Amino acid sequence: MQTTNEFGGAYIQRGFELAFQRGLRRYVFIPLCINIVLFSVAIYYSFHYTAQGVDALIAWLPSFLAWLEWILWPLAVITLLLLVALTFTSIANLIASPFNSLLAEQVELRLSGQSVPDGGVMGMVRDIPRILLRELQKILYLIPRFIGFGLLLIFVPIIGQILWFLFGGWMMTIQYADYPFDNHKVPFKTMRRQLWQHPGKSLSFGCIVAVLASLPIINLLLIPVAVCGATAMWVDHHKNAVLS
Repeated sequence: MQTTNEFGGAYIQRGFELAFQRGLRRYVFIPLCINIVLFSVAIYYSFHYTAQGVDALIAWLPSFLAWLEWILWPLAVITLLLLVALTFTSIANLIASPFNSLLAEQVELRLSGQSVPDGGVMGMVRDIPRILLRELQKILYLIPRFIGFGLLLIFVPIIGQILWFLFGGWMMTIQYADYPFDNHKVPFKTMRRQLWQHPGKSLSFGCIVAVLASLPIINLLLIPVAVCGATAMWVDHHKNAVLS
């Protein structure tokens, strides 16, 4: 059992340790393949069209504003990386969500010795409609906040960027922590409230996931690693509080 004040980022390391253990690797394979395909396509096309857009904007600027090129490129890259991390991670998780739920179930069994009620492959198959609806619920929760914090990012320098980064971390925590919560059919609102009772742990976990999601190669491994790490955090800090 982990201490209650443990830094949430430590669960990223635990996720890497768990994801590739014997007995769990087979549950990682399908989410990993989905992630590799989607992120490879996303990164290629995102950087291609972003480069075109920034070049067109720089060409449009009058010569006395040419110095803005040094600002536009870093801002474009940071914004793009966060956009890719949030939007394409959401798409990848929507497609892989049944397999992520099964992976979270197996990690919980390994860590706690307790199986999820009505679990297993057949339980996952029966629950596919409910799992997909839960993913859509997360997306609907994301969209208005994505727009709101995106506007702050554009129009409120520095503060907007800090809030955007924290928002990205919160969404990453919700995305991955939800798998073990949902395996026990904990309502989405209850899950959010429970995570917010440990804001430092939740945000540190999610912010590190958001940063890793923007790094080439590492982001290809991120989905199963984050699922494993979030499940370990569920077992250590949330399970007893929610299910007792």
